[in-house]
Amino acid sequence: MRYLPKSPSDREAMLREIGARSIDDLFSQIPTEYRLSRDLKVPRQMAESEIVEYFRERGAGTAADHASFLGAGVYEHYRPLVIEALASRGEFFTAYTPYQAEIAQGTLQSIFEFQTMICELTGMEVANASMYDGSTAVPEAAMMAARITGRHAAVVARTVHPEYREVLATYVQHEGMKVTEVGYGENGRVDMAAVDKAVTEQTACVILQSPNFFGTIEDVAAMAEVGHRKGALLVVVVAEAVSLGIVRPPAEADIVAMEAQSFGVPPGFGGPFCGVLATREKYVRQMPGRLVGETRDRHGRRGFCLTLSTREQHIRREKATSNICTNQALVALMATIFLSVYGREGLKELARHNLAKAAYAAGELRKKAKVLFDGAPRFHEFVVQTQEDPHELNRRLLEKKIVGGFPLKKFYPELGNASLWCCTEQMKRESIDAAVAAVRA
Repeated sequence: MRYLPKSPSDREAMLREIGARSIDDLFSQIPTEYRLSRDLKVPRQMAESEIVEYFRERGAGTAADHASFLGAGVYEHYRPLVIEALASRGEFFTAYTPYQAEIAQGTLQSIFEFQTMICELTGMEVANASMYDGSTAVPEAAMMAARITGRHAAVVARTVHPEYREVLATYVQHEGMKVTEVGYGENGRVDMAAVDKAVTEQTACVILQSPNFFGTIEDVAAMAEVGHRKGALLVVVVAEAVSLGIVRPPAEADIVAMEAQSFGVPPGFGGPFCGVLATREKYVRQMPGRLVGETRDRHGRRGFCLTLSTREQHIRREKATSNICTNQALVALMATIFLSVYGREGLKELARHNLAKAAYAAGELRKKAKVLFDGAPRFHEFVVQTQEDPHELNRRLLEKKIVGGFPLKKFYPELGNASLWCCTEQMKRESIDAAVAAVRA
């Protein structure tokens, strides 16, 4: 769909057509006391050169040239240059929500390829055309489970990303859904016995993250058995998509809620992100968002069509499963290009690089501090408990152009001076050694 701005003459013509003389006339039904009669207090418009300079200055403050051990839901991976070249093409870059979907075959095909790759990665049968981000995919999955089961409660592990849990609480606060959180054991995995006790006949779903927020890989199959035995669905959250290059897909899940930012989407000024929702085919009509399918025309030629759309803009508002409004297809396109470039073997190799870097870093840090949750496998994040406050350690690391781990006290006060460290393939050995040297034993 092309963007065509309206000129002053266009606006005048539209006003004439509906019998209004001005914009004020158009809004005359709104009482005067509720109408703004002054200009908005916004900064003056900026020239292009000023805008470029503004963002360069802001970018200089983001430590872009620093080595970063910061993960916790946002990961720094290498982005092949081809992503920018292809995603910036005009036919993709200016495209908005395809309301007349079938005339935009290229956009539909890119979405179809995205859905196909997500299904192959997650072991699910259908995937939609992306969500806002991983955090909003989680409550959408919980509400979807409630519609499927007719139950209105959820059990969520405390090892799920804390901010994802906050978004879940915000979404369901007026849905009448009770959310029960369960803790974790000494190995950093969710307390299975506590989950078994918390799941009742009113539980629609059990929500589990793997690798979890501590970087530990959960026993998805065992958790599925616990939930299914009591009639609840299993929602598996994947915050680090690259882990699927080496970690077994959560095939026992009923719904997968994932963040695909790692697939070619750079850490930016708070976004964008690439949420994912995948599920079983039998649940497809309760899945929010849109689904693109493949078909054949009467001449047998391959084509793509908008197969399912349960948005309020396409069906009756009261029948909608979600109000996902903004098109995330451009971000999903970046993920699609990333996966196409790396391929099956490339993604596996990338995951191995991450695993090896993290194993080396954890081994070195263990000489100076305590690495928690050693009793279970992990991917590329791990928890380090130090003698000193992690904020103080991070201040010293910044002087060496290193961003340290994420302090956990805000969300997990029981862990004291613990922080979450992450190593991606971007981390150099000398940066790891410099960070370890800064830790006080």
